[in-house]
Amino acid sequence: MEYDDVIKKLENLKNPKAAEGMARYGITPKKVYGVSIPNLSQIAKEIGKNHGLAQQLWESNIRETRILACMIDDPEMVSEEQMEDWVKDFDYWEICDQCIMKLFKNTRVAYKKAFEWSSKKEEFVKRAGFVLIACLAASDKEAENEQFEKFLQIIKRESNDNRVYVKKAVNWALRQIGKRNQELNRKAIKTAKEIQEYESQSAKWIASDALRELKSEAIQKRLKKKKTQK
Repeated sequence: MEYDDVIKKLENLKNPKAAEGMARYGITPKKVYGVSIPNLSQIAKEIGKNHGLAQQLWESNIRETRILACMIDDPEMVSEEQMEDWVKDFDYWEICDQCIMKLFKNTRVAYKKAFEWSSKKEEFVKRAGFVLIACLAASDKEAENEQFEKFLQIIKRESNDNRVYVKKAVNWALRQIGKRNQELNRKAIKTAKEIQEYESQSAKWIASDALRELKSEAIQKRLKKKKTQK
């Protein structure tokens, strides 16, 4: 499938009402067709992996073309330079999260970028770092606990950031780490209690919301069951 074919598909699927609704949820690209994620996923399946086309689609700077770029790019061909270029283009939460979930978490330098970006000042670059942590905690089943214990220190450090899209990502990362296993659950709960002592409203929200889930009966039961199955 060529670039022009993709644009024709998007034109045929465009939904102005959906596009208007997206803006109410903080999805604010300069141009948007209003195509749903399931429909974009179907187009991506038809295209297959295509690194070159992904670059073209990203440069178009349309919501749907950029999400498609993340879906069809080959993580083995994604360079650090590309990741740095793309992350600077993140200007709303959806493209940040889609790019991390569909592409960046599968790259060879995902852990490195999680550490680097989580300390940046730019709102959506920092969010990208914590979304990466959350996604790696959920998907990398082979990683050792020590890897995520290092991230807990970063979560503590950045929990005073009051920006909505940062604090939500920090909270997400903390919760995902705490749901990996019983040991990390205990350490995530300990981290949350320490964060709860901070003065900032963001820290208190991050901690209380995380503790509510991590200490819940459902999570404790699931982690106990998970341990017995090993």
